[in-house]
Amino acid sequence: MAETATQEASAPAQANGPGFSFGGLKALSGSSDIMMAIGVMCIILMLIVPMPSWMLDFALATSITFSVMILMTSLFIEKPLQLSSFPTILLIATMLRLGLNMASTRLILTSGHEGPSAAGAVIEAFGAFLMGGQAIVGVTIFAILVIVNFIVITKGSGRIAEVAARFSLDAMPGKQMAIDADLSAGLINEEQARDRRKELENESTFYGAMDGASKFVRGDAVAGLMITFVNIIVGIIIGTTSQGLDFSGALSTYTILTIGDGLVSQIPALIVSTAAGLLVTKAGTAGKTDKAVFGQLSSYPRAMYVSSGLLGAIGLLPGLPMLPFITLSAVVGGGAYLLQQHAREMEEKSQAEAAESAQAQAAPKEEPISASLAMDPIRLELGYSLIKLVDDDSGFRLTDQVKALRKELAREFGFIMPSVRILDNFQLQPQDYRIVIRETEVGKGEVRPGSLLVMDP
Repeated sequence: MAETATQEASAPAQANGPGFSFGGLKALSGSSDIMMAIGVMCIILMLIVPMPSWMLDFALATSITFSVMILMTSLFIEKPLQLSSFPTILLIATMLRLGLNMASTRLILTSGHEGPSAAGAVIEAFGAFLMGGQAIVGVTIFAILVIVNFIVITKGSGRIAEVAARFSLDAMPGKQMAIDADLSAGLINEEQARDRRKELENESTFYGAMDGASKFVRGDAVAGLMITFVNIIVGIIIGTTSQGLDFSGALSTYTILTIGDGLVSQIPALIVSTAAGLLVTKAGTAGKTDKAVFGQLSSYPRAMYVSSGLLGAIGLLPGLPMLPFITLSAVVGGGAYLLQQHAREMEEKSQAEAAESAQAQAAPKEEPISASLAMDPIRLELGYSLIKLVDDDSGFRLTDQVKALRKELAREFGFIMPSVRILDNFQLQPQDYRIVIRETEVGKGEVRPGSLLVMDP
């Protein structure tokens, strides 16, 4: 049976062709460090070794795909620490774009006289489609992208990361004291306290790294401007002096190629900068980006009703197109109505669940056996003759005395003593008691109810 199962399991691997093995794929997937090293070396080689146009097209498509993956990951994560490697990813993406800029610059300056297809089909498509074949349009679009990326997104996200890193570092001692206080009060256990300390350390490290990583994007934008300027000037000089082109032809050809190259580089840079901004601005919100944004915006149906009315009023103004404003007014108003109905249903459901939970809590429940295995911070064990001190009808119950003692300690010393668990222990003598702290006996004694203790002065 074992031999038959082995043969059947190995049959699909042999059916895929000679020499193919799933073990090779597993070995390749397990060698991610080697693949990362090879990828970084390829990026460095782009700065030195000439690259053919078809390979440049593939590399530019890879850069765009990589930037889109970063943006989508930033949208779907629930908290920034789930992408704590973002500074490293940002550095790799920046180096990839700079390497592609060097490779495309080499092709533009050496083969730009051949026409718009000299630097590959991707740059040619960006030059023809986005620019319309006109240099002034491409220069304008490129300048706008650089302004949006460098001045708006990068500067804002860098400032947020800087302030977050500073505040996170300043608040670290207070947060650590809060964790220690929760641990001393018994609200969390040692493992939870260790996880919170680790998360606090990772948070401060992450925002500090993001503060420095924002300089990568800023430097990339500056380098893109300088590379574009150098390509246009040097390209015109090479075209007019070495390739026999007139000034207008050289200006048109090299400008289209250079601006197309700049657009191919700046669009991924803009996408990655947007991902960085989403990541650092998500510090105070929980959940995915869509739930954090739309969930909070849709929490106030009255604001949506007012917006709907305002859109409808704008649509009725003379000279403005009525259809888009009236359509948006109807959509916003209908969404507000549906959200209000949903909120009402959720409120009724929560009230019903609260009533059911109250009824369930009213019924006495037997304590699970696993609760007896838990480690109590402080435990007071009593003999069976002292149990009546807990349920004393005279008004001097032991539990009330323990509560008063905890309040007194908190008021005088600023220390919240953990809650005290009182149990009966039939292994003790009837009038004996003992005090246990984390399963370690620290005190014991004897109490004789109904008797007076006479002390020798």
